[in-house]
Amino acid sequence: MSRQPDFPSAPLDRRQLLGHIGRLAAAGWATAPLTALGAHGDSERWTLRLSCSSINFMSLPIEGACQRIAELGFEAVDIWSAHAGCPHLDDVLVRLGPGGLEELLSKHNLKLYAFSVYRGGYGKYAELLGKAGGGVAVRGSARPCGPRELTSRMKAFLEELKPDLELAEKYDSYLAIENHGKALLDSLDSMKAFVDLNSHPRLGIALAPYHVQGRKESVEEAIAVCGKQLLFFYAWQRARGIGQLPGFGPTDCTPWIAALAKADYAWYVNPFMHHEPEPDAMSRALRRSVEYLKECSSKVLRPQPATRARL
Repeated sequence: MSRQPDFPSAPLDRRQLLGHIGRLAAAGWATAPLTALGAHGDSERWTLRLSCSSINFMSLPIEGACQRIAELGFEAVDIWSAHAGCPHLDDVLVRLGPGGLEELLSKHNLKLYAFSVYRGGYGKYAELLGKAGGGVAVRGSARPCGPRELTSRMKAFLEELKPDLELAEKYDSYLAIENHGKALLDSLDSMKAFVDLNSHPRLGIALAPYHVQGRKESVEEAIAVCGKQLLFFYAWQRARGIGQLPGFGPTDCTPWIAALAKADYAWYVNPFMHHEPEPDAMSRALRRSVEYLKECSSKVLRPQPATRARL
């Protein structure tokens, strides 16, 4: 049973979709990202879809993390490898396997969205991801460079990704590179270089607003720059503690949601923070974040009429 993320505006079954992709490739559109297929381009029809990272419940086993995530109303899950000691992905690899993972997700009515493979690398988990239905593998980029070197360094980095992209093709998955402070993929200029140079339909960007804000650059502009190459979006603001989550810190996330709708972002919005509290407090915080993001979405998709200011 495939748990590959749905394309909300493309009512095609898998065989039809692959056939459509083949026809596009034959017609010279082989470089068009899959997320662009069937795009509606109408923000009023855009739908907010939410995922959650298992690392938010790192102290629980993967079964407990999935139960919490499902109870909070998330549609999909991002399972983390051993960053900060998160045990989930390695436990799935060793103990559950693809069949066990599919069974666990089916039990909680969750889709498999992503594997975050900052530790261990994509190659270690590529077969597991593919056999569990396919999804997005999220990883970092490379060391930073100066502006004059940016184009050449980005070309070299994309060339280095070829073995991982061959695995992505083999296992019906995607590779998303996260922007990060003091990394090759960091500034808006570096994102523009990545997008301009990338022609692979299974490669894109995982956008972390936390790091965009750290550079005092525009998150909305970053979303626009990524365009159809945006494969993962962290709803994550630059603040301390629980303030990193939407609805807690100082950022009004409504413009983020508006920019995602305008870009016809076809994947999930993933509220996120590091250094998570204990599970009950995390659940309460995420519940509020979910409600807040839905409120932001309702403002974008159904604007409220103007009201007269009180005297």
